[in-house]
Amino acid sequence: MKPVIEISGLHKSYGSFQAVKGLSLTINQGEIFAILGPNGAGKTTTVEILEGFRAADSGVVSVLGVDPTIKGKAALAWRNRIGIVLQSTQDTDDLSALEAVTHFATYYSNPRDPLEVLALVGLSDKSNNRARALSGGQRRRLDVALGIVGNPELLFLDEPTTGFDPEARRAFWQLIKQLRDEGTTIVLTTHYLDEAEELADRVAVMNNGEIIEISTPALLGGRDGAKAIITWREDGVIKSAESDAPTQYLIALAERFKGEIPELTIRRPSLEDVYLSMIGISGMGENK
Repeated sequence: MKPVIEISGLHKSYGSFQAVKGLSLTINQGEIFAILGPNGAGKTTTVEILEGFRAADSGVVSVLGVDPTIKGKAALAWRNRIGIVLQSTQDTDDLSALEAVTHFATYYSNPRDPLEVLALVGLSDKSNNRARALSGGQRRRLDVALGIVGNPELLFLDEPTTGFDPEARRAFWQLIKQLRDEGTTIVLTTHYLDEAEELADRVAVMNNGEIIEISTPALLGGRDGAKAIITWREDGVIKSAESDAPTQYLIALAERFKGEIPELTIRRPSLEDVYLSMIGISGMGENK
């Protein structure tokens, strides 16, 4: 697969604080790549460097074959190929949704049709409403519309579904998959682990300025071969245990209870369980 983003030995500090420590990764064309990590992990700094909004202290960064710190006409040509959905923007408050998307479309050489974009994000019926009059979730959809109207090769999404209700989130996920299927490479930062699991082809977990692991959501942290998590109620308390031989564990429990085990559940670790363990926050464990 063709690399769209290549990073090698990236460092960035703010005074004595090392925000990014020797980060290296490759993101391939046509994939959805999610970056996960707690606040202060270095996600925002890394993405801002990729977007050309912040300069690295050292290391090599290539985005669509270009150094993001490039200036002049070459920078404009490069920005014509990327789309960015920030956490929030207030620049279009006095414009209608259609006016805002139409205005942003003029910045690009090969934009999508603004009406088509509004339909994609579910704002067709709000096209004549001013941005300031939209609800929080609707405003977020407008932010997404502004990011994709340029028909970008590479799209950066920063917490894209904040403020969405469950139905809107599901619809947005379908849009992102559609963009990926059309060939758009997508870099996603999100605090919603279910969103990363649903969308991402690969995920990178960051903490303390470093990448802990890069893998698919299904394989991250060895979760495909992880121990089963068994929970039940005993003496009025929910207890849990981890076992790589859950059948034998259940037989022993059943013998202890002389029959049915109260409120029994069995599951493998979720992406959230694995993620929390990787960043040093305890999840479910032994509690006999």
